[in-house]
Amino acid sequence: MGFFDSEVVQQEAKQLFEDYQSLTELGGQFGKFDKEGKKIFIEKMENMMERYHIFMKRFELSEDFMAKMTLEQLKTQLSQFGTSPEQMFSQMHQTLERMKKEI
Repeated sequence: MGFFDSEVVQQEAKQLFEDYQSLTELGGQFGKFDKEGKKIFIEKMENMMERYHIFMKRFELSEDFMAKMTLEQLKTQLSQFGTSPEQMFSQMHQTLERMKKEI
């Protein structure tokens, strides 16, 4: 079975995408949240980032051709913005740490 043939992989990818979209939209209102709302938002972002990081590791560890191609495409896309997956996660983590300090 291929990497993307797995129902578990498909469901996790779908859920990650939906969570990322909704949190990104919600993040535009971050400044209007009360202190508790900001804490909840940061916690949800950290949780989503951890799930995304694990999902990316599954790509890296997979022997499936399509998984490897997807990972290479992501790396290529990120390199066009002058970053790598590791730098992307680091920058996201730094941003959340700054948000925590503002609370």
